[in-house]
Amino acid sequence: MDKQDTQDTQANPQASGARPVLEGPDIARVLTRIAHEIVERAKGADDVVLLGIPTRGVFLAQRLAVKLEQITDRKIPVGSLDITMYRDDLRMHPPRALARTEIPGDGIDGRLVVLVDDVLFSGRTIRAALDALNDIGRPRAVQLAVLVDRGHRELPIRADYVGKNLPTSLRETVKVQLAEEDGRDTVLLGAKPAGQ
Repeated sequence: MDKQDTQDTQANPQASGARPVLEGPDIARVLTRIAHEIVERAKGADDVVLLGIPTRGVFLAQRLAVKLEQITDRKIPVGSLDITMYRDDLRMHPPRALARTEIPGDGIDGRLVVLVDDVLFSGRTIRAALDALNDIGRPRAVQLAVLVDRGHRELPIRADYVGKNLPTSLRETVKVQLAEEDGRDTVLLGAKPAGQ
């Protein structure tokens, strides 16, 4: 989606035929639920490190860290994991700018790393993230938290924590907008533009 389309959609989601499936309060609620699930599954989140996948996964990871801190009264390490050079579609798309990888101070060795992304689709982004993680260290375990799982997996990857399962057709797009990047919090479901 180009910048003008994004602006039109922000001003009026129906302008692009997209309809909201999650709004700001819904997103806040599902992140609170995911934070509680992480604490329960990790038995307190003592060794949890959150790594967001740029761009919106980083913002979601930061929000999750705040919610985990509220639940556990402990600072939760949060960082970002750039997967650009690990993607399997580099030859098919124009070069893209590198994002930043920021690993929290104590690293990831022996820790429970929770990868955070906005939408889980084919699974290829997460495969790239696992490859990138392998070059950085050796976590005790890796889990995945996503805001939306839209199905259509091409690889055997599943999320441990899902905000919303959203069955879609391949003719549809899911667009996550977050206040930090887009000025508002919403998840939009719409028809894929012609020619894509």
